[in-house]
Amino acid sequence: MKRHNRLVHTALLTAATCAFITACSSGSGGESDQPDAGQSSGEDGGAISLSITANSIAGGKGAAEAEWIQDWVIPEFEKAQAQAGKDVTVTFIPQGVGDEDYKTKIALDFESGKSADVVGLDGIWIGEFAEAGYIKPLKEVVGDAVSQWDGWEQIPEAVQNAASFNDELYGVPVGADGRVLYYNRELFAKAGLPEPWEPKSWDDVLDAARQLKKLDGITPIQLNAGTAMGEATTMQGFLPMLVGTGEQLWENGKWRGDTPGMRAVVNLYKTIYVDEELGDPILQQESAGRDNSFAEFAAGKIGILLEGDYLWRSVINPAEGVGTAPIENREEVVGYTLIPAMQPGKGVRSQDFVSMSGGVARVLNPASAHPEEAWELLTFMSSPEAFEVRAKGTLSISPRLDVNEKLLPNEPMLTYVSENVLPITSYRPGVAEYPEVSVAIQQLTEDVVAGVSIDDALATYVSTLEGIVGAEAVASAN
Repeated sequence: MKRHNRLVHTALLTAATCAFITACSSGSGGESDQPDAGQSSGEDGGAISLSITANSIAGGKGAAEAEWIQDWVIPEFEKAQAQAGKDVTVTFIPQGVGDEDYKTKIALDFESGKSADVVGLDGIWIGEFAEAGYIKPLKEVVGDAVSQWDGWEQIPEAVQNAASFNDELYGVPVGADGRVLYYNRELFAKAGLPEPWEPKSWDDVLDAARQLKKLDGITPIQLNAGTAMGEATTMQGFLPMLVGTGEQLWENGKWRGDTPGMRAVVNLYKTIYVDEELGDPILQQESAGRDNSFAEFAAGKIGILLEGDYLWRSVINPAEGVGTAPIENREEVVGYTLIPAMQPGKGVRSQDFVSMSGGVARVLNPASAHPEEAWELLTFMSSPEAFEVRAKGTLSISPRLDVNEKLLPNEPMLTYVSENVLPITSYRPGVAEYPEVSVAIQQLTEDVVAGVSIDDALATYVSTLEGIVGAEAVASAN
């Protein structure tokens, strides 16, 4: 109930503003244009109407997805249903606004009973919407058909977690990504480091950074820190290291406070930025620090960089008009390897290697008048054929192994992430307080990089954390 009140309160506060901002609507009409979930225009056996909503719109944000839904999903699904003897009509309700505006809009839709049957939802929001009662586990909405879907066999359990909360599946993942350690092969050769590089522990990573420090004008390692880098600090810095200690940020209803794992990660930052000066603290303070770190890596001035496959696809990609910091001979210069746990076997689930992933899922409206057909629509959108059509021109990693095997043979880096990273990955906690906790973590790393002692930095973090989630929800070593 607490989460429900919080989410509804946020949505209602924003609703009045949204009424005056055209961006909060799809641009094709007001809320009155939106059909009730699964409304039927006839008696049983008659015409069935379903609807899909996503934060995408033709000619704007997520245009490729919007066009895929409108031009392929809807006509092909309606055709398939007709062949099965069903008269089904599907409507797409586009959005294409800022993430928080979209979140507010769909929260209001669920609250008012106006939600679409199939809803695109950021994986990090699933827990919050579940606790608010807006969405329910798929098996409660659909029944046995969920466990009988053969698509689950192609989606690794670790990837399914992107659409899960409290060990219950609430949706089907839309995409997948993963974090790795990138390294500059040319700098490694100059420093006398091995190729391929396959570190087995944090000590191995630090030892490589120490070797790279001997090269003039080189920053050995970039591990995102500070508030200026925002969520990139948490997702591409702190959390991959934390799961490498065997701890999750949120587990069994409690947040990590001053715990052994948190201390280990903070000490790692201190080693890199303060004690041994293996990283550049100035980059962590600049408003454009992350982009600048990309540019320096592309220019051969950073030896090791923790990032997602986004770096490969959209930053250092040499294809014309794609990469923001392209490396012409990317395949020859840039290597990538798994992120090791602090020590072998000490990662979450006793893993030797770890990663973090984000992603979007599609969920079902539990108030749908036609849950069976809504589930058929959701699984149709998650079929191999659907993913293959969606991938044209916008190739990325699919949550489905069979699709990746077919589409990624000429993309060794994406194949590497699909085959080696996704089975071991972890996800951010999808609960309401996470965004505020994430900012507190960013401040924690900023304090350490600035030279604040570990004890003082953690004490400030714990105090802030308790103010966000309550002292009773904070786990500590004492």
